Amino acid sequence: MILRQFYIDGPGCLSYLVGCEHHGLAMVVDPDRHVDKYLELAEKLDLEIIGVVDTHLHTDHVSGNTELADVTGAEIFLPEAAEATLEHSTLAAGDVLEIGNVRLTVLPTPGHTPESISLVVWDVTRGEEPFAVLTGDTLRVGDVGRPDASHPAELEGLARQLYHSVFHTLAELPDSTIVYPGHATGGSCGKGGGSIRLSTIGYEKRTSPIFSLRDEAAFVEFVTTQLPERPANHDRLRELNRRGAPIVGVVEPEPLPLQDAVHYLARGAALVDTRPKAAFKEKHPHGAVHLELGPTISKRAGYVFYPEETIVLLLDSPEDYETAFWELARVGYDNIVGYLEGGMRTWEAAGFPVAAGDVEDVSPKTAYEIVQNGSHAQFIDVRERWEYRQAHPPGITLIPLGELPSRLNELDPDRPVVIICNSGNRSQTAAGILGQNGFRKVYNVLDGIVGWMQQGLPVEQGDSLQRGNP
Repeated sequence: MILRQFYIDGPGCLSYLVGCEHHGLAMVVDPDRHVDKYLELAEKLDLEIIGVVDTHLHTDHVSGNTELADVTGAEIFLPEAAEATLEHSTLAAGDVLEIGNVRLTVLPTPGHTPESISLVVWDVTRGEEPFAVLTGDTLRVGDVGRPDASHPAELEGLARQLYHSVFHTLAELPDSTIVYPGHATGGSCGKGGGSIRLSTIGYEKRTSPIFSLRDEAAFVEFVTTQLPERPANHDRLRELNRRGAPIVGVVEPEPLPLQDAVHYLARGAALVDTRPKAAFKEKHPHGAVHLELGPTISKRAGYVFYPEETIVLLLDSPEDYETAFWELARVGYDNIVGYLEGGMRTWEAAGFPVAAGDVEDVSPKTAYEIVQNGSHAQFIDVRERWEYRQAHPPGITLIPLGELPSRLNELDPDRPVVIICNSGNRSQTAAGILGQNGFRKVYNVLDGIVGWMQQGLPVEQGDSLQRGNP
């Protein structure tokens, strides 16, 4: 038997190739949209990919099922309850997928989403006990999938389903069964867990805080409170996976002469500057959105762009094009028409407007002085409400990051804006949103509320939410 795990840094997604070397067959479970890694491994091991399985309709990334099926001719399998409209075969309780000497048995494990399933892995040459279980986003190492990923209005009902999936389905597997989850650190589909990417049923039962919550009411309360922010593009990605994502195929760098890039920008395309932060701060095209190329770009993109938005890239190097393309396509932004040929040099040579330092990193102490010195700065907290309640600077306005694009009318673009979050990451994304929408001066508070409190600056607690024009 072959069971290989693949990890995507940033979103924390895990996917798997399960195969039988004796028969030369394999299936891919919960595939990423950039499918070359599965194809390369299958070729190396002389395996034919005959099936692609998704344990649920993902809400944080686009499945690579249509991409893999297009290249390999593999059959797509999805849970029956997903009611997907792409061409596929359905999976229900007890169904078995045969991969030579390897079998995958379907266990319904709803809760993260209503249709979620787990796949019990059997090697028929080794005995009558299961070898492993692919749990999707139902059970993670030390955590479970969030129950509001797909249907936030049904939070409590899904949390109760999740309880029964964990305690009355997965916990009944032999303790020796290896747990291969669909997420590790970095994802938005849970609220805890760590960097470890596999466990066993027995170890989770003995050590996971989840399994200490045997009382259903205590479990429901735990998994429905203090959830991390729910990205604004969750619903869009789920629907895209229900329909099946368009085929991307081979990605070739697409240099755009300046006149072509301007053609797209004049018609509303977004100019995305993926260069390092220092280069962006030194100078960048006026109105460009800064999403530094790296593990977090795919998570941040969903807060900045509208569905189907046309994107022009500004790259540090043309060699970055394919990486940038797949990072954005992973979260459904594949309408990328190319990159500006010649980059910043070409833009400046044409005399187009350049900005510098309009998003400025400041220490918590400097931010406090800006707010207090009569500058009429607007002070914004982009964390979640539960984080705000624990501690926040006095007089600050709460606008969670996921709500910011729809609440820009509450802010004055001609006045400075000071933005704080927990550690300085979400506030950087928020700064990009404001920059794209013409705000003249934006301050990003380094180290966030953590640094604010470490420097002994004043905080308040509770629910006294500030709204309106701060």
